[in-house]
Amino acid sequence: MSDDVIIRFVTGQDYAQWLPLWDGYNAFYGRSGPTALAPEITATTWQRFFDAYEPVHALVAESSGKLLGLTHYLFHRSTTAIEPSCYLQDLFTSEAARGKGVGRALINGVYAQAKLAGSPRVYWQTHKTNHVAMQLYDKVAENSGFIVYRRIF
Repeated sequence: MSDDVIIRFVTGQDYAQWLPLWDGYNAFYGRSGPTALAPEITATTWQRFFDAYEPVHALVAESSGKLLGLTHYLFHRSTTAIEPSCYLQDLFTSEAARGKGVGRALINGVYAQAKLAGSPRVYWQTHKTNHVAMQLYDKVAENSGFIVYRRIF
């Protein structure tokens, strides 16, 4: 990764560059066109990053004033630990940034924030077909072997 890439908290001025990354992330997971997220979800997600009462946070990767990637994470309680767990919910880099260490840097940024918050655990999930990302994930974390079940209402 180029030395001029910095990982930092998102700011209100980043919206115009954050939104295309967010849209790209959602398109990757099939949430575009007729199945796109409602605009209220995007607006609420953005607002949560700046609400001190929300456990949702955002980091971005920036180089020369351009955002190259994003990650969103949150802290939550667990029944198996006193300290909060950190869930890395979203991770996405622009096409131009892929393979250059930006994703790894964003994950490491979440790791650093989790340590600052006293969280001993960062975890995330990805789709079983996301083989390219899993090549990175296998280098920076361990696959827990858990399978996710869900029911959408």
